[in-house]
Amino acid sequence: MGWAIALHGGAGEIPLSLPVERRKPREDALRHCLQIGVEALKAGNPVLDVVELVVRELENNPQFNAGKGSVLSCNGDVEMEACIMDGKTKKCGAVSGLKTVVNAISLARLVMEKTPHIYLAFDGAEAFAREQGVETVDSSYFVTPENIERLNQAKEANRTQLDYTPPTPKDLNNEKSIPNGDSQLGTVGCVAVDNEGNLATATSTGGFVNKMVGRIGDTPIIGAGTYANNLCAVSATGKGEAIIRGTVARDVAALMEFKGLSLKDAAAYAVDSVPKGTAGLIAVSATGEVTMPFNTLGMFRACATEDGYSEIGIWPSIKN
Repeated sequence: MGWAIALHGGAGEIPLSLPVERRKPREDALRHCLQIGVEALKAGNPVLDVVELVVRELENNPQFNAGKGSVLSCNGDVEMEACIMDGKTKKCGAVSGLKTVVNAISLARLVMEKTPHIYLAFDGAEAFAREQGVETVDSSYFVTPENIERLNQAKEANRTQLDYTPPTPKDLNNEKSIPNGDSQLGTVGCVAVDNEGNLATATSTGGFVNKMVGRIGDTPIIGAGTYANNLCAVSATGKGEAIIRGTVARDVAALMEFKGLSLKDAAAYAVDSVPKGTAGLIAVSATGEVTMPFNTLGMFRACATEDGYSEIGIWPSIKN
């Protein structure tokens, strides 16, 4: 048994032609956040603190679709959502529809620890944030020129844009179609286990470009995009509707519990059970295993374990 950590920055049809100026900042951010998480685990920090810390750092990086980098709904506003879960107690907290909260993941943890509920959304969640004194800003903080352009492109193409969705042939007839398939940045998540086998998971997202106002994805839904118990911790990314239908995160734990599958086999089965091109996940087990499967072209991901293994990748690994 030993500690392990994994994080993701979104999955989708990430083109192999993704320009280095778009790819490298995200790889650097994953490397930086992985190091923060590793150092926190080595220092003996509670595993729930570790996943929150890493996701906060990812939320603060505009390279990803969470926090500062959150994409815009059809009305031009952000509606951020997040979820955190402790595997040992199964305590969890989730939020949706946030417009002013700088770090949605920390508000989700406050919902878990300071209320009798699991899930708060929209005006109620915003009011709770003010009551708790968490950092908030004017919603214009999240409305960047890049995200305004992404929204305009999506509206012109009359579509919602999922993580890294490449333009369709119809879009390609539009001179302003999104270049290199980089239609939006990626949802973020972190899973970790400490030396005692304590597990935790955290996921945060801005949803997808041009989504309907009020749409809720898989991220804050326990068992869909986020789940942890005494066997594993899981954070999913991709097309939320498919992940919700497939109860992807819970399926990983259920396959381990009821079928006796290994973490790797359970995660692979869960990802393969949803339509191709819709999902990826990161997961760790109570015994320090880690896996990061996806059925999309790529997934921004990173992991490290106590025995010295580490990986940072986007596309499938080439194994001899």
